[in-house]
Amino acid sequence: MDTIITQPEKIEKIKKQWREEGCDRFHILVDFDRTLTYAFVDGQKSPTVIAQIRNGDYLSPEYNTKAHAMFDHYAPIERDPNISWEEKNTAMRQWWAEHFKLLVDSGLTKETMIKIVAQRTLKLRADIKEFFDWAKEKNVPIIIMSAAPQTMIEQYLKQEGLLYPNVHIIANAMNFDDTGKFVGITEPIIHSLNKYEIVLKDFPIFEKTKDRTNVLLIGDQIDDVGMIEGFSYKSLLKIGFLNDPEPIDPTVAKQFEKNYDIILTGDPGLKYINNLLRETF
Repeated sequence: MDTIITQPEKIEKIKKQWREEGCDRFHILVDFDRTLTYAFVDGQKSPTVIAQIRNGDYLSPEYNTKAHAMFDHYAPIERDPNISWEEKNTAMRQWWAEHFKLLVDSGLTKETMIKIVAQRTLKLRADIKEFFDWAKEKNVPIIIMSAAPQTMIEQYLKQEGLLYPNVHIIANAMNFDDTGKFVGITEPIIHSLNKYEIVLKDFPIFEKTKDRTNVLLIGDQIDDVGMIEGFSYKSLLKIGFLNDPEPIDPTVAKQFEKNYDIILTGDPGLKYINNLLRETF
């Protein structure tokens, strides 16, 4: 792992402030896919939470065909550097909305989602238990903001014994009928590019965090820094996992250096972040 620190003096100043003001004025804002989970497993890029449904034989062959066709259409738009953010944002919302409708039409159930999570296709980063245990011990809220289905994130944490009372999830909230069948999504839809539009004050957890104005933000994409949008923070330290394999694209590296204070390369565990927290508080 290589650690890139963009502004050492700024970081030391933030840590000093955190130390002086204590855990009562601090909270953590973190992405889930490829941030709390590894980006690569056994040399292969790890799927996102929701991609596991598409990649497995959990629903009908017709679902798989349509879901993969959506991926083939929308994923290149998401990755294309020549398409404007506005166009991408519109396309991503269309993709998520169409996919959720397809899941409803295909008969997805809560039971199936729990079964998918139990396969442990995704691998949580090393030292994640220490990360969650530290926050629980210090009564520091961890807010997970993700484009994944909330039900599946909850299940991932629950099966690892990490769904503590101080952990709050802002993700795509799925509605189920009395039989456990998925019947629709609660607005707003969260997708890969619109975290700038998902404002913390619109959720119940805001009341518990509005006075915790020292924030650690952790993500793996440039748009993850948008998780803080609309929150009046006093200090903000941003740590980014630059998960791209070597050699790292200089353009991507430059974007990360512009948006994150600390950059972790090589798809590491959470040891660096755990050490930072323990040495600061």
